[in-house]
Amino acid sequence: MPYHGSDRYNAVARVLHWTIAVLLIGNLIGGLLHDALEDVVRIMPTHKAVGITVLALSIARLGWRIVSRTPPLPRDLPKWEIGAAHAAHTVLYILMIGLPLSGWIFSSAGKYPLSWFGLFDIPKFAVTKEDAIYGIAHEGHEVMAFVAIGLIVLHIGAALRHHFVLQDSVLRRML
Repeated sequence: MPYHGSDRYNAVARVLHWTIAVLLIGNLIGGLLHDALEDVVRIMPTHKAVGITVLALSIARLGWRIVSRTPPLPRDLPKWEIGAAHAAHTVLYILMIGLPLSGWIFSSAGKYPLSWFGLFDIPKFAVTKEDAIYGIAHEGHEVMAFVAIGLIVLHIGAALRHHFVLQDSVLRRML
């Protein structure tokens, strides 16, 4: 299938996509390894600051997605695949906002201050460990993390399938 540069996402969308992708994947790895590395390095302050960054960038990305043009998908994609892609992207947006928001909520009940890389404090929500929202946010954070890992693996796999097997323009739209 011929590829035209105008079929790409715009520069703002691409920068937001790749920045959030790197930060989110790094934060998922840090979240999984924080207990094992606790005696070596304190990951959690950075994990929380990166999470807030992902939240802010994801809200910006969602806003940008609403107001900017999305490049067309290849015309020969089956309807089920288009539907699956739209569903996966919707869930990814929910996770990119819900995962850091849930972390912020349950971290607000902790004794440690929330700081953005030591530059300024992040306000805490009025939450205690006895509040129902604390438990919901904590459990939701863990569940969403594992769902995000699975969906990211699926997303990467689908992009690579389009690029190397189908050899269409789907991946190149975001490069």
